[in-house]
Amino acid sequence: MLSLTRSSIADRAAWEAAGVELPQFDFAAVAQNTLEKPEWVHFGAGNIFRGFVANAHQKLLDNGKADTGIIAAETFDFEMIDKVYKPYDNLTLLVLMNARGDFQKRIVSSIVEGITADKNREADYSRLTAVFENPSLQMASFTITEKGYSLTGPNGQYLGIVEKDIAGGPDQPVHAMSIVASFAYRRYLKGQYPMTFVSMDNCSHNGDKLKNGMVTIAKEWAAKGHVEEGFVAYLEDEQKITFPLSMIDKITPRPSESVQAALLEQGIGGMDVIVTSKNTYTAPFVNAEISEYLVIEDKFTNGRPALEEAGVIFTDRDTVNNVETMKVTTCLNPLHTALAVTGCLLGYTLIADEMKDDTLRKLVEIIGYKEGLPVVVDPGILSPKQFLDEVLQERFANPFIPDTPQRIATDTSQKVGIRFGETIKAYVRREDLDPAQLTAIPLAIAAWCRYLLGVNDEGGVFALSPDPLLESLQARLEGITLGANAEQAAKMRAVLEDQAIFGVDLYAIGLGQVIQGMFTEMLAGPGAVRATLEKFVG
Repeated sequence: MLSLTRSSIADRAAWEAAGVELPQFDFAAVAQNTLEKPEWVHFGAGNIFRGFVANAHQKLLDNGKADTGIIAAETFDFEMIDKVYKPYDNLTLLVLMNARGDFQKRIVSSIVEGITADKNREADYSRLTAVFENPSLQMASFTITEKGYSLTGPNGQYLGIVEKDIAGGPDQPVHAMSIVASFAYRRYLKGQYPMTFVSMDNCSHNGDKLKNGMVTIAKEWAAKGHVEEGFVAYLEDEQKITFPLSMIDKITPRPSESVQAALLEQGIGGMDVIVTSKNTYTAPFVNAEISEYLVIEDKFTNGRPALEEAGVIFTDRDTVNNVETMKVTTCLNPLHTALAVTGCLLGYTLIADEMKDDTLRKLVEIIGYKEGLPVVVDPGILSPKQFLDEVLQERFANPFIPDTPQRIATDTSQKVGIRFGETIKAYVRREDLDPAQLTAIPLAIAAWCRYLLGVNDEGGVFALSPDPLLESLQARLEGITLGANAEQAAKMRAVLEDQAIFGVDLYAIGLGQVIQGMFTEMLAGPGAVRATLEKFVG
């Protein structure tokens, strides 16, 4: 039985016989180079990093385009390092799966150190300090999720741990932004060396969020006398420190037990799925779709890895924004949301299964091709039509990517204004287009309102996904039940005219009444959601 360790992969013939592609570089030399002249540290040791970013760098190492590896640091869930990195010598078995069921297996060995950003672990913390004090360091990158950058709660006040970090200064930081700011301060004190901080998280204006988090902490520390005033100026000096924007797109879901079983059949053991005490689902392997996009603003102050050799696109700030806008408002996210709410109503638990449903497939094809592409923002470096083709034909239809409508339905109230509202507003702005022409987008919005009732198309109660506006939205729809008449259904007007949700009053532009009519039809009784969808999309 093969096990994922450096001594095991030395038996190249056995791994290759199991269909696994192995690293092609001298690990010992790369590890020594990284120890002496580290160039890249990454915060956030999860699946997207291991299955995409680290794999991209491995391509450079294999081709002799890089001679140092990545130092992976974890700021939140230290068990990732203890249970997934150290026992497997920082190796990852990457399993890429296409919609036809073909597996590509590869061992990723570009992560040469896995350490925690835990002040209580002296060896780890000293190593990270030394990395940041070394002039060779080019960049720190991040996949810590959007909430990792947030310093405040819903009330606008600093989170409790942030207040403690501000009071305590750079010596005992706990929040990710405070931890990184404290290491940046050590770099500043050592020689004000240049470097670049790159957020690779899937959120809008990610580099700006990262900069705001670090600079805010630095200013608070400076105001309390914890750091020199010059530290803030250092972080804001674009000759020394930059925070590029990026757009990342790759689905790396929770580890699949069916993949684990397939690996075992092929003679690869020790692949147990691990759930940490912080509820992170992980494993020594990462299962992921083949499609991947990483577009980065090319704004680096101390050099950078030649990641363009591994398919990463470097471009200007406006183009990064345009790629994100294309994806989020037209070519992917609106389709995901439409499938999420309709899938929950119709009892689906896999996006891939929804794509076998002719009605739901047609719904998202209309949203994408017919209603979205006429107003899409074309970034120039990617074809919106080709991107959309790949989403619909390969990505959503991939049965080996266990993505659920229930997960995607989370926080929909925070998303509909971007995912649908931007296209609607584009139709309002264009003289040659009329929002009243739209059919599938209003249908998806009607389905979301119907979803909010928490009753599926068979009339059974189901659990709604978390959403910060859930209570207030349900209060506005109170009293609307299956079998409600048009007058009762009209209570939903309070949702559709809310500009804070959609970015526009849907009644004022002639769409509110259309959506209200669709919603009313979906209330007729069991089976009415499907009947309404079939009526409008054919």
